[in-house]
Amino acid sequence: MLADDVIRLEPIGQEHLDGLAALGQDPLVLRNTRVPEPWPEGFERTWVEAYERGRQDGTRDGYAIVDAESGAFLGIAGVVDLEQGANQGEIGYALVSEARGRGIATRALELVTRHALEELGLERVELRIGTENIASMRVAERGGYRREGVLRSLYVKPGRREDFVVYSRLPGDG
Repeated sequence: MLADDVIRLEPIGQEHLDGLAALGQDPLVLRNTRVPEPWPEGFERTWVEAYERGRQDGTRDGYAIVDAESGAFLGIAGVVDLEQGANQGEIGYALVSEARGRGIATRALELVTRHALEELGLERVELRIGTENIASMRVAERGGYRREGVLRSLYVKPGRREDFVVYSRLPGDG
């Protein structure tokens, strides 16, 4: 299990359905991530199943972020797109509103990054962050990620394209 003294990352599973459903109703999560908008009823089950399949076939590695003391659901983090043949992946994270502004995202990103680079042996991990998501860009920078550039007019969801900043981290980066 991935953990520090504040949070614990648990493989996403059925026990996290309620937390995922609540996360899927959060306007900032809908705006800043690629989850479906509007959130289809029951999509949290589809999400859990996708992560369970991804864990088995090596294409995803997702975790629920929980409070180390209380066990409360705080959000999700993980390698959302794992390319094992290329030894690289994209990391994503999202927090419930109550967990924001407390350093939780930075902690989760550090735990997932260390796991991806050291345990999964990835040679590159990247983040794709909407250009308006200043808070997430700060998390990336605090996590030692380097800004590489902007992907212009990237597909997000039906009817929506936007610019994304790409950040990356390599095993030798501090």
